[in-house]
Amino acid sequence: MTQEKTNGKLIAIITMCFIFAMISFVTNMGAPFGNIWGFTYPFAKAWGNAMNFIAYLFMGIPAGKMLVKYGYKKTALVALVVGIVGLAFQYLSSITGDATKVFTYDGIPVALNLIIYLLGAFICGFCVCMLNTVVNPMLNLLGGGGNKGNQLIQVGGTLNSLTATLTPLLAGILVGTVTADTSMTDVSPLLFIGMAVFAISFVIISRVTIPEPTLGKVQPVYEHSPLAFRHTLLGVIAIFFYVGIEIGIPMELNFYIVNLGFEGSAAIGGTLAAAYWIMMLVGRASSSAISGKVSTKMQMTVVSSVAIALLLIAIFLPESVSFTISGHEVPMKSIFIAACGLCTSVMWGGIFNLSVEGLGKYTEAASGIFMTMVVGGGIMPLIQEALANSPSIGIIGSYWLVIAMLAYILFYSTVGCKNVNKDIKVD
Repeated sequence: MTQEKTNGKLIAIITMCFIFAMISFVTNMGAPFGNIWGFTYPFAKAWGNAMNFIAYLFMGIPAGKMLVKYGYKKTALVALVVGIVGLAFQYLSSITGDATKVFTYDGIPVALNLIIYLLGAFICGFCVCMLNTVVNPMLNLLGGGGNKGNQLIQVGGTLNSLTATLTPLLAGILVGTVTADTSMTDVSPLLFIGMAVFAISFVIISRVTIPEPTLGKVQPVYEHSPLAFRHTLLGVIAIFFYVGIEIGIPMELNFYIVNLGFEGSAAIGGTLAAAYWIMMLVGRASSSAISGKVSTKMQMTVVSSVAIALLLIAIFLPESVSFTISGHEVPMKSIFIAACGLCTSVMWGGIFNLSVEGLGKYTEAASGIFMTMVVGGGIMPLIQEALANSPSIGIIGSYWLVIAMLAYILFYSTVGCKNVNKDIKVD
């Protein structure tokens, strides 16, 4: 019996790590798919990404409540079914055709297939929101908490970063160059991969035993909102900006390279976007190695400062300064933009840790609010894309918005993270 429990636990850990990986695999479909839709609908490049993250606004807090009421296992199973449906809708957009016009936007007739795709992206947003709520605490539980639990989360996070590189890379390879003939059919293998992994994960999770510490748990009495803590309120704003930074940097980098218009630009754009996510992987691995010796506050101060410096170099570096890749001249500024992944890699965990410091019983409630604020990954890149489309600003100029958000995170890391509300009882 003990051996069976051990085997079941190992299977559950492996499955959770794969689901952790699939979160970024599905989420990062937004930018490369946006290149496809953007050829016909230039205004809609960032819409799919926005729909994915706007779903967090509606599902963040409910997902936390689902954990308490139904447990980790049932919440994960529901999320996987929702994910399959969302990916299926996105595939359906590839076979619907563009003959049926629904409405006109910006003078361009919008077809039904775009609506179906956006609906699929929104549904996938519900899925990844629920999975995000489940995976981190579940890996910690399966590891028994402490160092082992944290180690499992780091393993899952590493796989998350790895698959984050695969989505833009594979999409770029499948598409090559975006033309009038490019459609969602070209990237349908990615959708099938996602649906297959979700289906297999559903079967596995339904058959293994998973710890359920939240079932029947008595909810604590809250005398205040978590936002009564100044450092938490400022941290919530920082998380909102951070997710916008994390998504907006590689998204606009991808668009920037594709807009250069040379043969294979989509493949090279996907490669450079993938390089950003590889830098995130390296950054996470490095942070896990030094976190015991270097404070979160110090790490956050350094990475936010370096990210600002990298983007300033990218903005002011002339496009004539370039390097050669696959026989094409690509502006060197793209390398500095991709290098920002090394900095953004530690920001989510860093902001979260600083924001919940000293919250006690308010920590879980704050976590639900943080998950809701992931909507920043949809809203801020949408604003950045609007700036990028402005003739007077352009794609590179849109990174001034990212610099402004990084400046806020630098402020939070140095000043705003201090807990000035220690008079509030937290036990």
